[in-house]
Amino acid sequence: MKRFATSCLLAIGLTALPASAGTPLPKPVIPNGFGVNIHFRGEPKDLDLIRDGGFKFIRMDLAWAGVERKKGVYDFAKSGYDALTAGCVKRGIRILYILDYSNKLYESERSVRTAEGRRAFAAFAQAAATRYKGKGILWEIWNEPNIKIFWRPQPSVDDYCKLVELTAPLVKKADPSGLVVAPATSEIPFKWLEACFKKGMLKWIDVLSVHPYRPHRPETVIKDYARLRILIKRYAPRGVKIPIISGEWGYSNINWDKARLSNEKQARYLVREFLINLHQNIPVSIWYDWKNDGVDPNEREHHFGTVTHDLKPKAAYTAAAALSKNLAGFSIDRRLPPADDKNFAFLLKKGKRRAVAFWTTGEACEVTLPLAPGRGLLLDMLAKDRDPPTVSWKGKGLKITASPNPQYLLIDAD
Repeated sequence: MKRFATSCLLAIGLTALPASAGTPLPKPVIPNGFGVNIHFRGEPKDLDLIRDGGFKFIRMDLAWAGVERKKGVYDFAKSGYDALTAGCVKRGIRILYILDYSNKLYESERSVRTAEGRRAFAAFAQAAATRYKGKGILWEIWNEPNIKIFWRPQPSVDDYCKLVELTAPLVKKADPSGLVVAPATSEIPFKWLEACFKKGMLKWIDVLSVHPYRPHRPETVIKDYARLRILIKRYAPRGVKIPIISGEWGYSNINWDKARLSNEKQARYLVREFLINLHQNIPVSIWYDWKNDGVDPNEREHHFGTVTHDLKPKAAYTAAAALSKNLAGFSIDRRLPPADDKNFAFLLKKGKRRAVAFWTTGEACEVTLPLAPGRGLLLDMLAKDRDPPTVSWKGKGLKITASPNPQYLLIDAD
């Protein structure tokens, strides 16, 4: 494919288009919005394992430099993206493609800072959206542009926003089924985000993505989402709602504070992260990472995976599959008391069926779930029991031991 003429790009890019009528984000139903970041192309057996683990999304770099090796010529087939796209579609896995990074044909650094570079990047993005249109892809513009490792020599709100302003309308026009996502920030940098909003970002995108990494437990994100929504409401165009997605977030077995996380603790954090995001109306939760990226015992980046480097399931994979299977089709109705910073219990519904997911962030303790008299099956997050115990309760509710590992109570229908 050849790039469109520069004058055409500029004419379209400088005019903000209305919010996309693309394929909607998934409804808040387990496991519709659960996904993983991947680092492969083509159609390896990983895709079958991802599907079988209950993941419905993948997030993957669609690297500019790998596709455009000669100015104006794009090769999606040899670079492996045709096969990856087809493989995901065949398995019912929705795609979030990250349009990134720089290209030495136009830019000297890992960023886009020149007018020529912006036009070339926007043309590449338009070519990708044209090639894969109609598949409901989430088109994310760059990855973590707020940190130096991904935007060199120094992050720039001005340069990044110019790139989004030019690129977003071209992508929307090329793929009406898609959604434009940005800015995929490292953590939730409120000052940086507000600076982007002041430049007009919320007029150009459909979905706001953040990466809420933290050394602390997942539940601490609740207050950050509340603060972010206030900021979005302040700057979003009148009558436009911009949803938030958790585009990348996980816990390595080597945590950010260098503490070691057992496989079991990593698994509990995955489940709690997904459920907290669901309760917070975050329609897509992408876990970083699909598999361990290496075998160095002291390298943090090698231990984020749900499976090992040779694709053996870790506890995180088992827990994700158990959550997706045991609570498939359920959505969170409300949080149950005791609702404090320590104890979490959510009532879930699926038609007339009811379930409860509950845990504590501290030591195991007894809690009382305010439920009408009944009975049900009690499931461990790792599905350890082939024959799960039946529990019954009368009177004022169910007294039960909550632990840091989430448990699921599947309540018998009346």
